[in-house]
Amino acid sequence: MSFFDILLLSLALSVDAFMVSFSYGLVIKRKRLFNSLKLALAVGLGQFLMPVAGWYCSVPVSVYIAQFDHWLVFLVFGVLGLNIIINALSTEVARPDKDLTFSVLLTAGLATSIDAMAAGVSLYFAKVPVWNAAAIIGLTTFVFSLIAFYLKRFFKKLPRQKMEIGAGVILILLGTKVLCEHLFWS
Repeated sequence: MSFFDILLLSLALSVDAFMVSFSYGLVIKRKRLFNSLKLALAVGLGQFLMPVAGWYCSVPVSVYIAQFDHWLVFLVFGVLGLNIIINALSTEVARPDKDLTFSVLLTAGLATSIDAMAAGVSLYFAKVPVWNAAAIIGLTTFVFSLIAFYLKRFFKKLPRQKMEIGAGVILILLGTKVLCEHLFWS
């Protein structure tokens, strides 16, 4: 695989992280720089580590992950999306802090990088040096995650509650898309 091929793979693998970062960029109001860097680091690190894991584990892992990866992504994105919607509809005056917790970062990093593990298996069979490819994939995801987080400024005139509900719906639809692709269109 050429550098261009790996870059295209990186772009394709970073789409989920882009959507998650965009969604959280809509709802997080405090410590935006800190939270955007934390989220970008979590998804970028996930996209770096998972191809390496897939490459080293090769065939046995891909067989097991392929059977349920779409359900796992659907469940994780669904829970994250519902949580955002529930918080948006909350009538409490004192809203909880929207900082990204370690568990949310870990979940986002794993959920957005499950496909990268399968890509790592493919890289193994294509005899691609995994560390270089993983670095490109992780860095691309990190950069696109930061960009996506800050796209909010183009949508700032929308009411907060509608933006938060939209962010939750985006996550749920993303999980549903992954599930449908595996169940109906594969």
